[in-house]
Order: sequence, then structure tokens, then C-alpha cells
Amino acid sequence: MFALSPVEWEIIQLSLKVAFWSVLCSLPLAVAVAFLLARAEFPGKSLFDALVHLPLVLPPVVVGYFLLLLLGRRGPLGALLDEYLGIVVAFRWSGAAIAAGIMGFPLMVRAIRLSIEAIDTGLEDAARTLGATRLRIFFSVTLPLALPGVFTGTLLSFARSLGEFGATITFVSNIPGETRTLPLAIYTLTQVPGGDAAALRLSIIAIVLSVIALMLSEWLVRRSQQRARGHDD
Repeated sequence: MFALSPVEWEIIQLSLKVAFWSVLCSLPLAVAVAFLLARAEFPGKSLFDALVHLPLVLPPVVVGYFLLLLLGRRGPLGALLDEYLGIVVAFRWSGAAIAAGIMGFPLMVRAIRLSIEAIDTGLEDAARTLGATRLRIFFSVTLPLALPGVFTGTLLSFARSLGEFGATITFVSNIPGETRTLPLAIYTLTQVPGGDAAALRLSIIAIVLSVIALMLSEWLVRRSQQRARGHDD
């Protein structure tokens, strides 16, 4: 029942790879966007905020469709990448990582933004009066204090990437060994005779991985808070 086949191991490894790269590539941009939304005031901020969080309310299939239009081989950006750099992401695991990253991006931004907004700006002002530059203040004061939100957002996005289905199947299809991640594999197995046992195994694994990510997020947040209280003492 619980013995995994080589194909199932391949699906799990591919899912973890897609989720890892989606989070790794999204994180720097998410930190920048979260800081901008938390600290800056500029015309059109509400619209920008809405666009950042749009994947949360849009059907994932819509996101995948627009990715296909933009990054497909005949899309405006996809054609340029293919012609000048030889990079193709449509119907590739890298495309699955892009789709997963976009769907998890709002969760990451929101967690980091809330963490930054909770920081006492007086600490940043104090560092500024001591002659620290904005960049130094960000890396030495703001970012360390926002680490609980960074951890939470990263792991929530990772868990979301593991479960991404609609945008992935629309943008990169359901190709065995290339784009068939856990949700796509489970869906495929439910459509074939005798696939229920394998679908159940992969579903349990998906649940376990998601629970581990959430528990790890909670542990990292508590550890960061304990260290912060220790420094205050």
C-alpha cells in the first residue's frame, strides 16, 4: 500500500524541485515588494497592491493561460527568450516553477509586509540618526526584525507551490517526468482504472509535506521571537 514506485519517487522529487525554485526565485522580489507596500507612499499604490494579490482571487487557469500567451514559444516574451537566449519555459519544469511562484507570491508578500509593518519605525529612525544609510538600515535593522514574516511567507508559498494545479496544467501541461507534479499526478491517477491506491499514497504524502512546512514555519517564527526577546533582555 505505502511502497512507492520509482515513478512516484520521481513525481515527489519533481514537486519538491519545482516548489524550491519557485520560492527561491520569488523571495527577493517578494521582500522588495513587501517593503515597498509597507513603507512607501506613491500614486497608484492601491492598484499596485491589488495587482500583487490578484492571483489569490483569479482562477488559476486564467493565470496559466496568460502565462502561456506571454511565455509560450509564440508569445512576445517567450519568443524573445527562445530566439536570443535559447530559453524555453512553456511545457518545462521551469515553467511549472514560474506558475507555482506566481500563485504563491501574494502569500509571501502579505506575510512579509505584515511583519515589516509591525516593526517599530523608531528603531529605523535611531539607526538613521547614527548615520546609517537606508540600505544598511534595511539589512541590519528591518530585515532581521522581519524574519518571522519572511519564514512564514516562504513556507506558506512553498506549501502553496506543492499544491498548485490549475495554472501549472494550463501553462506547462501534464508531461510525465517533466511537469507532472503531485497534484497533476493525483488527478491523472484518479482518471485511470486501478489508480486509486497510488492516488491515495500521493495524497497522503502531499498532506504530510504541507503539514511539515506549516509546522516548520511556526517553529521558526517562535524561535525568531525568542531570540528577539533574548536580545531585548
